[in-house]
Amino acid sequence: MDNKVERTSSTIDISSKSTSHLTSRKKGYTDIDLRLTLHPFRKDIVPLKDAEAVKNAVKNLVLTNFFERPFQPNLGANLKALLFEPMDSITEIALRENIEDVILENEPRIRLVKITVKGNIDNNNYDIRVKYIIKQTNEIGQVSIVLRRLR
Repeated sequence: MDNKVERTSSTIDISSKSTSHLTSRKKGYTDIDLRLTLHPFRKDIVPLKDAEAVKNAVKNLVLTNFFERPFQPNLGANLKALLFEPMDSITEIALRENIEDVILENEPRIRLVKITVKGNIDNNNYDIRVKYIIKQTNEIGQVSIVLRRLR
């Protein structure tokens, strides 16, 4: 028995004027709309797609508190625990760090650009803005949230 390995070589003509373009299909993102909006004809829930799906996921991560999700007790930014702390720059830094940690650990589809947390003493709330870039499309997105204490 003859064990020969046949090696082949190929040459590519670089001087050729023809070019071929390879394109890849980008997979879109989908998520369920928690407002449960019905499609007018199909009477089915309309899903969120692409940038809106990512925005919804970021918002859900930020608003989730510890022990809210079954079997994932440490998932979330746990912002509720900081709402009754004094409204000062230290609390703003803690809110920003919690948001940054949860997004970096659980949302690989985006790259954070900026997280802004501003305390509004007159209205007794925090204005939060999370600015990010979706890695697949390089689209810039932003989530705005108002956190207020409810008694």
